[in-house]
Amino acid sequence: MNIGDASERSGLPAKTIRYYEDIGLLKPGRSENGYRDYSMNDVHRLKFLQRSRSLGFSVEECRQLLSLYGDTQRESADVKALAEIKLGEIDRKIEELQSLRDTLSHLVRNCHGDARPECPILDGLAGKPAASRGSSTDIEKELSPKH
Repeated sequence: MNIGDASERSGLPAKTIRYYEDIGLLKPGRSENGYRDYSMNDVHRLKFLQRSRSLGFSVEECRQLLSLYGDTQRESADVKALAEIKLGEIDRKIEELQSLRDTLSHLVRNCHGDARPECPILDGLAGKPAASRGSSTDIEKELSPKH
């Protein structure tokens, strides 16, 4: 099948399919005229990549997963280890986003949102103290990245 058909069946844009080929994640056959010739196995591989990427796996992690998928002697512990690492990364991102949400929520709660020019949100972003918000050190702590 041609790249258009492979794109339709896999749900991936042709540009992404070409990229995966360029970086060696996919190696379609070639027809007599030199055009790419995708098999159902290639489409299955593309769907595997799409699902892996949608779960947050990087291209290199997908390369590892594909290698494990194709290895009939693999141990599921190897796959689980990769998935556990990814899960830990996702948990850290969630914590970071929650912290960002809490900080921004605090700033929004302390802004009157009226016709006055005073704005605790802008003051907080600028590191300026505001009467309704506490010291600038407090807000600087809130706005600094959590480690």
